[in-house]
Amino acid sequence: MADEKASPEKASPAEKTPEEATPSYERAREELTEVVRRLETGGLTLEQSIELWERGEKLAAICEEWLQGARVKLAAAMAQRQEPQEETPF
Repeated sequence: MADEKASPEKASPAEKTPEEATPSYERAREELTEVVRRLETGGLTLEQSIELWERGEKLAAICEEWLQGARVKLAAAMAQRQEPQEETPF
C-alpha cells in the first residue's frame, strides 16, 4: 500500500511557495479546468473526488477574487476618466 502522505500534492501550507498559496488568475483558471476535466472523466474514488471538488471550490474562489479586484480597478479607472479634467494651455 502506497503512503499517501508522501505525495507532493499533500504538501502542508507552510511548505508551499507564495505562488502556490495564491496563484495568478491564469494559473488558478488552468488548474480549475484540469480539476473539472478529471472530475468529468470519472474513475476516481469518492475520497479523490471530494478532494478534487474541494480544490476546485478553492480555485473558483481565487478566480472570483482576482476578477473582483479587476472590476474594482476598472471602475476606479472609469470614474477617474469621467471626472472633469483641468484644461492646461499648450
